[in-house]
Amino acid sequence: MMNRRVAAFVAVALSACAQAGDDVFYSGFQTPIWTQGYFVGYENGLYPIAEIDFSAVTHLMVGRVVPNPDGSMTKNFDIDNTNGPLFAQQSVDAAHAAGRKALLMVGGSGEESAWVSAASASHRAVFVTNLLQTMDQFGFDGLDLDWEPLDAATDRAEMLALAGDLRAARPNMLMTFPARWVNSNFEFSDAYYGTLSGYFDRINIMTYDMSWDGDGWSSWFTSALKADTGSTPSSVNTSVAYYLASGVPSQKLGVGMGFYGDCWHGVTAPRQAIPAGAGVVASDGTMSYAKIMASYYNASRYHWDATAQVPWLGSANAFGPQSCTFVSYEDAQSIAQKGAFVKQNGLGGSIIWTISQGHIAGNPVGQRDPLLDAVRSSFLH
Repeated sequence: MMNRRVAAFVAVALSACAQAGDDVFYSGFQTPIWTQGYFVGYENGLYPIAEIDFSAVTHLMVGRVVPNPDGSMTKNFDIDNTNGPLFAQQSVDAAHAAGRKALLMVGGSGEESAWVSAASASHRAVFVTNLLQTMDQFGFDGLDLDWEPLDAATDRAEMLALAGDLRAARPNMLMTFPARWVNSNFEFSDAYYGTLSGYFDRINIMTYDMSWDGDGWSSWFTSALKADTGSTPSSVNTSVAYYLASGVPSQKLGVGMGFYGDCWHGVTAPRQAIPAGAGVVASDGTMSYAKIMASYYNASRYHWDATAQVPWLGSANAFGPQSCTFVSYEDAQSIAQKGAFVKQNGLGGSIIWTISQGHIAGNPVGQRDPLLDAVRSSFLH
């Protein structure tokens, strides 16, 4: 149950969010579709801030600060206490200079217990104050509340209360939430997300890493657009359908794209039974798009899946530094398909994890961000 102060405020807050629409950018740039690119401190050597292609990114999601159980926060941005804040400030300044918005990523995978305590009634007021002070310290335009997983009933109640208090304190700031993808064998709707979406400008589905190497699954893609089955029960299409059925407005819903891939051992293609000992051996970070292009890609291994609308690499002979036999990843063609899907369904945009992993520093100037080039042409034009 939300408290009376939040309940009284909610109608006004929701109206403000709905009216914000396109009017969130600087320098006249406006688009109904948002392309939100995560840019994190521990990857600060991969993509120079001065080279970020803001023509393809509407919101820079700068990460991260980590909640502590007492409502305080760790603000080293996964670098250190001096260079981390410097990284964050330079990132915000670059986004604003380009006429774009910058959001502060809070939390991330593995931080659930700290979220639960920080957002509890005992610490929530302090936590809200610290979140807003940190946002103001660096000049962020809003918050990305990365609480995952958000499954337990107590977690869900605390998140609603936290989101309500933040909205009450700052009605016009931007707030986004990254939501999990769903297993289409078992999950069809959940009204909670419709309620939650009332406090947020975007609910973005993390539709990457959507394969699994156990529980009867077959080998599958990291981000299939369509074509899920009982033994491969994940796709962008079914996750979007779930959140729409849950009451999230289409214009607030975003899909996710990973600028990295999955490396498998023991299978050589999608839709294969997974033998004992086989599975995903490398993923986020290790299998960045830049590394895939440099060390794994070969035309003889390349395939395009016309039903799932994604690429893959496969070979009976192990290839690349991780000795892969099957690699699932995102490329310009699959991004174009996702852009078309977003437009056809009137969705609010996309998130990218992470823009740095798509940057190919050794390419000639103007050719270093092929995936962002595809995002620009597919989502923003």
